[in-house]
Amino acid sequence: MIIRKSEAEIERIAAAGRILRGCLDMLTEAAEPGISTKELDRLAERFIRSAGAIPTFKGYRGFPGSICASPNDMVVHGIPGATRLKEGDIVGIDVGVTFKEYVADAAVSIPIGEISAEARALLEATRRALEMGVEQCRAGNRVGDISHAVQTHAESKGYSVVRTLVGHGVGREMHEDPQVPNFGRPGQGPRLLEGIVLAIEPMVNAGGPDVEVGEDRWAVYTADGSLSAHFEHTVAVTADGPRILTVC
Repeated sequence: MIIRKSEAEIERIAAAGRILRGCLDMLTEAAEPGISTKELDRLAERFIRSAGAIPTFKGYRGFPGSICASPNDMVVHGIPGATRLKEGDIVGIDVGVTFKEYVADAAVSIPIGEISAEARALLEATRRALEMGVEQCRAGNRVGDISHAVQTHAESKGYSVVRTLVGHGVGREMHEDPQVPNFGRPGQGPRLLEGIVLAIEPMVNAGGPDVEVGEDRWAVYTADGSLSAHFEHTVAVTADGPRILTVC
């Protein structure tokens, strides 16, 4: 069941989103060659809790971290640990924040030091795919319009979108209906109405779309070892168009 949010509820999600954006900005500054993903996790948890919020991911279905940290060919769901980031890496950082019982969810992919032109182009294409998906979050459109916009842009740049992982509704819970695939046909799927809040999250691979789950049963990797990028915003459908709730 798709749960529409009241204006007051959207403001609560936006409050969580402001904390989340501050956390991502801090992590982007801290993500330099030599830092471990566990150290980034500790920084994130300290930041979130100091704001009076809760790291949504910690303990979710047994996940041990406050963030997901997914470098290079890891698509999503990386458990923070001893891995130290090095010059030329890219790392996807996904964060959920619960504040006063409402959840915001967002992700960025961060370049570590100087990265290759190929990696930079992948990041830019994925970021732009997110922007184009967000633009479709308008009352009267359908979920397929978001999906198609993401897919069309990514594939126009020679990349592929992951098909087995999706965006989702968000609000009282981290994962709510509807699912939001990163591929699809325009005019298909549930209709978007005012008050619907979605986590739009392109996961774009430099190679093929296939993925594999790692031995820890959490981390998801590209099947062909190619680079992957991930960007995400929490977005509300409003009378005035899309409202991104994970910006300051």
